[in-house]
Amino acid sequence: MVAQALTGLIETWWLSRLGTDVLTGMAVLFPAVMLMQMMSGGAIGGGIASAISRALGAERRGEADALVLHAIVINIAFAAIFTTIALVFGPEIYRGLGARGASLAAALAYSNVVFSGLVLLWVMNGLAAIIRGTGNMLVPAFVIAAGVVILVPLSPLLIFGWGPVPALGVAGGGAALLLYYLGSTLFFAWYVGTGRAGVHFRFVPLRWAYMREILRIGALSALASVQTNLTIFTTTALVGAWFGPHAVAGYGTAARLEYLMIPLVFGIGATLVAMVGMNVGAGQGARALRIALTGAAAAFVICETIGVVAAIWPEAWLRLFASDPATLDSGSRYLHLAGPCFGFYGLGFALYFAGQGAGRILWPMTASFARLVVTALGGWFVLRVFPTENALYVMVAFGLLVYSGIVVATTVGAGWTRAALPRVAAAT
Repeated sequence: MVAQALTGLIETWWLSRLGTDVLTGMAVLFPAVMLMQMMSGGAIGGGIASAISRALGAERRGEADALVLHAIVINIAFAAIFTTIALVFGPEIYRGLGARGASLAAALAYSNVVFSGLVLLWVMNGLAAIIRGTGNMLVPAFVIAAGVVILVPLSPLLIFGWGPVPALGVAGGGAALLLYYLGSTLFFAWYVGTGRAGVHFRFVPLRWAYMREILRIGALSALASVQTNLTIFTTTALVGAWFGPHAVAGYGTAARLEYLMIPLVFGIGATLVAMVGMNVGAGQGARALRIALTGAAAAFVICETIGVVAAIWPEAWLRLFASDPATLDSGSRYLHLAGPCFGFYGLGFALYFAGQGAGRILWPMTASFARLVVTALGGWFVLRVFPTENALYVMVAFGLLVYSGIVVATTVGAGWTRAALPRVAAAT
């Protein structure tokens, strides 16, 4: 997951060499790209891994095999929907987030390339989720890490060109990412197709009951992912409306560090989905809860350490991507105030994955909505009264605390020992 997080950072570092306009364009686009990664890997992917792990925990291998085809079909359908939205409404979306002129052109140049091949990302993460659902974390980790090694030289090659390879600029960053997705997708398809994953790809009649078993967790998780990204979207829009493009670039660059928490916690969370799911499927609810709390504690320590370091030395991060004083000032303000709360986000996010494994996702989704309300509406209100960046970023930090508190309280009282595992086969 560290390697996967580096894909966005590598591209941002290279693209920042093209100027502040490009950096601003990437700042408004990055939440959309992260939304796709979160939904395909953590939300719908979590629903896939949860369904398969609980089926295997209950020793229903035929059901686990049937879920493989249904998972792929669901991911292709979601990819088609979001590709259409981005290609048709992309200009209006990015303009609404503060991109203008050259920054809007940069956002669209990257977006049109990436979203044209979005199906590769969704299928890649769907296949990876199938493998993780069996408890195998090694193969997805190896493939993703190997892909990043390839991406490191490929990204600048396509952005700046060299020899016979033309310079594609911003679009080159998107093209490099698609090639990374393609290679990973082909390997995962081979691995699952040959039966090495422990579950088998079988052509079975599509049944709503199997779709529902994935979507009852994945769809709610997708809403939570949308809410998380809407929080970043609305904060970006508020920053742009009140403080201008340089502040957007500063906040967007700083917020990338918050986004870095997502794949880091996902590394723990993917394990929690499989371990909690198998234990709940086997009727070991109390053990599943202990596993969840242990993983959440580890996530808190990791994210809080990063957040505190960033709050103390914000420019150590920001100067990797920008040197403009106004951009550095805005990003530093955000990290000073929100960085010390990153650990609480990691804590709540880890328990969100545990809830996926247990088949209980309603309260984590509610917590994510509460964070959105506190940040968006609370941020808008305080800006009307105290029109400063500090006031807005205090509300962002408070939203993280609210999110964590709700998830922790509802997880401890969830009663996973009483969790029922629906029999999909009986419903078909």
